[in-house]
Amino acid sequence: MMCAWNALLGILPQKLRREVDSQGRDSLQELRLRLHAPPELVLGTGSRWLNGDVSQEDLSFIVNTASRYSPWTAQTMSQGFLTAEGGHRIGVCGQVVCQQGEVTGIREIQSLCIRVARDYPEMGKQLDGLDASALIIGAPGWGKTTLLRCLIRSYSQRMAVGVVDERSELFPPAFSRGKRTDILTGCPKAAGIERLLRTMGPGCIAVDEITADVDCHALAAAANCGVKLLATAHAGSKEDFCARPVYRELIAQGVFQRLIVLRPDRSYHVERMA
Repeated sequence: MMCAWNALLGILPQKLRREVDSQGRDSLQELRLRLHAPPELVLGTGSRWLNGDVSQEDLSFIVNTASRYSPWTAQTMSQGFLTAEGGHRIGVCGQVVCQQGEVTGIREIQSLCIRVARDYPEMGKQLDGLDASALIIGAPGWGKTTLLRCLIRSYSQRMAVGVVDERSELFPPAFSRGKRTDILTGCPKAAGIERLLRTMGPGCIAVDEITADVDCHALAAAANCGVKLLATAHAGSKEDFCARPVYRELIAQGVFQRLIVLRPDRSYHVERMA
């Protein structure tokens, strides 16, 4: 297992570092910080609460340290997240700033959810022989991104894999990318898929978390170009996935041949889509 643990500790206020390090180094999944409430450690075995309340200064310290005052990172705040060094994703809640109906930022931050990025290279070993377009489904925290990372490395042994890493969390520097992996960072999925097709000649394109019609349309267009696809989506089962209107185009066009269904313990099984 790989984790940029020191990078995570480095964005935390000093008063939190020792307790988080001692109680969560091996099993912390999320650190949830809410203004004027105790910090919550979400572990594999449940939640644990730390002493003391979170202050506005604590929340601001984390955001400023994680973003390094980068204009690009600040822009991602309008989407409700930023990504810290090491691939740790920070979800942000507070009062949003809107201009002409579009969210342009967040101020008066009230809550942060820091999801710890961990890499388990052995997780995908039983899929090493897979050679088809595959979709990974499961609930948040079940390991979709981790398994996608494994598949990307496996496919890159045989072909060029273009990755649209919209949130800069798939391959932080400490994580192995694979032999033939080309990564487009910080780009929306639909635009990134089109760009990779035009410029990089991939045999496979991979994206994390399909959530919108525009993403599905871009994936269908890539499939029509003969490119293999790897992706993840939120769903608990094949029936759940097929019942969601946003995915109808993918199902109708047979974009994915295999469905990898995760379980809460991060085990999984493979089904045929057809």
